[in-house]
Amino acid sequence: MLYMNAPLASACIDAMKQSKPRTMAATRWLLHICLAAAAAAGLLQVRAQPDSIGFISIDCGLPGTASYVDDTTKLSYAPDAVFTDAGSNHNISAEYMTPTLSKRYHNVRSFPDGVRNCYTLRSIVAGLKYLIRASFKYGNYDGLGRPPVFDLYVGVNLWSNVNVSSPDAEGILEAIVVVPDDFVQVCLVNTGSGTPFISALELRPMKSSLYPHANATQGLLLFDRRNFGPIDAADIVRYPDDPHDRVWVPLVDATTSWSSVSTARTVLNFNKASYEAPSKVMQTAITPRNASENIFFTWNSQLRPDDPTPGYVAVLYFAELDSLPSNAVRQFYINLNGELWYRSYSPYYLFTDTLHSLRPMRDYPQYNFSINATTNSTLPPIINAVEVFSVISTTNVGTDSQDVYAITAIKEMYRVQKNWMGDPCGPKTLKWDGLTCSYAISSTPRITRVNISFSGLDGDISSSFTNLKAIQYLDLSHNNLTGSVPDTLSQLPSLTVLDLTGNQLSGSIPQGLLKRSQDGSLNLRYGDNPNLCTNADSCHTVKGKSKLAVYIAVPVVLVVVIGLLVALLFYFLMRRKKQGSTNNTVKPQNETPVSHVPTGDTYVQSSLQLAENRRYTYKELKMITNNFQRVLGRGGFGKVYDGFLKDGTQVAVKLRSDSSNQGVKEFLAEAQILTRIHHKNLVSMIGYCKDGEYMALVYEYMSEGTLQEHIAGNDRNRRYLTWKQRLRIALESAQGLEYLHKGCNPPLIHRDVKATNILLNTKLEAKIADFGLSKTFNRDNEAHISTNTLVGTPGYVDPEYQATMQPTTKSDVYSFGVVLLELVTGRQAILFDPEPTSIIHWVRQRLARGNIEDVVDVRMRGDYDINSVWKAADIALKSTMQVSAQRPTMTDVVAQLQECLQLEEVRSRGDATASSRDPNSGYNAYATDGQSIDVSQSSSAFEMNHNLGRAPRMGIGPAPR
Repeated sequence: MLYMNAPLASACIDAMKQSKPRTMAATRWLLHICLAAAAAAGLLQVRAQPDSIGFISIDCGLPGTASYVDDTTKLSYAPDAVFTDAGSNHNISAEYMTPTLSKRYHNVRSFPDGVRNCYTLRSIVAGLKYLIRASFKYGNYDGLGRPPVFDLYVGVNLWSNVNVSSPDAEGILEAIVVVPDDFVQVCLVNTGSGTPFISALELRPMKSSLYPHANATQGLLLFDRRNFGPIDAADIVRYPDDPHDRVWVPLVDATTSWSSVSTARTVLNFNKASYEAPSKVMQTAITPRNASENIFFTWNSQLRPDDPTPGYVAVLYFAELDSLPSNAVRQFYINLNGELWYRSYSPYYLFTDTLHSLRPMRDYPQYNFSINATTNSTLPPIINAVEVFSVISTTNVGTDSQDVYAITAIKEMYRVQKNWMGDPCGPKTLKWDGLTCSYAISSTPRITRVNISFSGLDGDISSSFTNLKAIQYLDLSHNNLTGSVPDTLSQLPSLTVLDLTGNQLSGSIPQGLLKRSQDGSLNLRYGDNPNLCTNADSCHTVKGKSKLAVYIAVPVVLVVVIGLLVALLFYFLMRRKKQGSTNNTVKPQNETPVSHVPTGDTYVQSSLQLAENRRYTYKELKMITNNFQRVLGRGGFGKVYDGFLKDGTQVAVKLRSDSSNQGVKEFLAEAQILTRIHHKNLVSMIGYCKDGEYMALVYEYMSEGTLQEHIAGNDRNRRYLTWKQRLRIALESAQGLEYLHKGCNPPLIHRDVKATNILLNTKLEAKIADFGLSKTFNRDNEAHISTNTLVGTPGYVDPEYQATMQPTTKSDVYSFGVVLLELVTGRQAILFDPEPTSIIHWVRQRLARGNIEDVVDVRMRGDYDINSVWKAADIALKSTMQVSAQRPTMTDVVAQLQECLQLEEVRSRGDATASSRDPNSGYNAYATDGQSIDVSQSSSAFEMNHNLGRAPRMGIGPAPR
């Protein structure tokens, strides 16, 4: 049976639905095309799998779908179209197309678009060791005559720079790595020095016992691999002579400094050998032509961009090829840079043995090996082959595999045209646009936020979203999504925001989502979906356009509406009558009738929409507050009093004073806002009072007071906030503001964000308060929100708003940036030093010196992750840029603060890999600039010499015999 892959099957089904063929023949014809496409896709998919021995061999840039068999190795090479979905094919220039040139160098695939482009090799064994080889021949394919320089990654770890020195050079990079998943990605990254390209890509499985230096945290990058003894420079050994398809390049003696030794007999490996050299390589060896000389080889250390002192692993292969008489002895010792590396060794007859570094060798600018005969030896030293590797770090881990599969399926379903190539979360500098990830050191990165709004998505909501188990924020707004909302989204354990606004979704919202929305655990946004209902019983889809149905429906709707209006009028008449006859209720005196209260550019009804919260009389407030006995604080509206409800619930009562400059308008504005916003990081309103001239708001009680009290050290317990507590307060406050900006409809600008308007409860959880100055705005037309009066608090007011009188959400971002600087420094928004100075200017001046300790609150006594503090200060300074367009959004701020908190949590757990405490290091201190490595192999990386007159003698070898 033939199975289509999901995107292809979906495309075929959609095509058949949309075409609506009128004949059976047309239907069969379209189905035939789909099956043919499926067959072609299936064929390509087969070719994308490893062959029978586990090899994957790709000719990059090979056009068409046909594979070919290499003349030498008899391995089949496939075109690369099924391994990557980017780039273009090119032939190299005819002048470099020599008769002996391997076919895989005839063409290249180049990647002019995007920063990172990747090949994905699938169906491999997770946790297995693989040899991965990439080949490059520029061949002036683009006619520019400028070979590029770019980076090559294996997974999320830097493999090497690629720098092919000339158009006719053939560059090869080879690594041995442990692959953590059942796929591996090889990515080419544009560094601004030309368009990346590649000629061939090969993957070969290795036994886990081979190359023990390669493990989960480090890989081996081949520096050179040489076969000693062949007399023909073209006598390269690889598959099938080497079952692992390593490429052994002969080093031919052009100076006759040594003699070649060979045998036709098979040279075996010991059981459980760590390297398993092929017999054909071990059948040849070299020995000094002058028996009194030694064998020398040397190489120079080459800097890597991520490691200025790379470690090297040398593997020396030995086998005795002659059956020695009983009185003959071949024994030698080995020196490295004049010091003893191995004391005494004699090779085994027709058995391969190796000497290798126990751990990577470092800190030498040059590595000089000499193999010297001992005083007991009657024969000169011998060597058959050598491999040298540099060590590359593979400590960076890729995104959780389940998240990768899910987001990749989403990418394929919607054909997302972003930088969605390679690993979704790593490295951080190449993270996919629209994603936010968590980076806990003790676990793999997880996708926590997906924002693909305004991305032209169409079709149903992908079921793959439900496999993103760590997702907290999912924004699919303003696309063309159709169909129903999956109930499985309600089962995502961490989801707190789901934005489906502005699509074409239909049906009813699942009860699971509605329930979570109602209990406050989920901020659900679904406006501007004309066919979406919140009640399954009220969702009726009109199947046809029957006029009779319309004639019946219209009168029914009118009757229902009239009935509701009559019932509503009756209800309010009875309510007014009841209130007038209640003995314990004070009748409002001289109350100004207010039917609509302006907030922003809209008018809202005050009396009806405030009815959902309890309305208190002034007499009840006196009882609740024990005659307004205890003052909790003061503000522009008036005093805030401590109080208790009848059930014992502690509350805060904000009573407007006669001298307040905030009148009925501000009171009703704040009350109206608080009735329609609900978020865990916004203070909740329990009730209100509008009783004659008395106006008050009743809030939930926040026992730990204002953030400003804690920053100033005036909190009740005289304790200072730890850095972790400060970060959590900042994050929670930012989440509250993000909800105002993105979760409210219409959205809100707070306009008075400051430390005194951030309140803390007993758990030091932060909540934004005081919405009297808040203003609604049109998300699509922010710039046209104009005000007649500048509001806010000196030190926190956005200078752009101050100049234009047009507040935006970025005005709140600016004010929050000031609060964040207060949390970092422990100082107020305006300093007297001795002249009044903005905290922004004060921090910028000191950070320009490069020392974070000049600004950090000394009360924290250095108990913080230095990179976390640097990052937080950077967020704050970006948030307080003079030009609002240069500031981040609150969504960006939330994501960055989550990363700051993760850094601090890792440090507080005492992780051995926590970041540096160097006070002079920035949070991006690990970025380095390195030199590129020339991967051309036109000549050996070794220099070998056996003539003492041409090379200095190394070590303490025996006197010349």
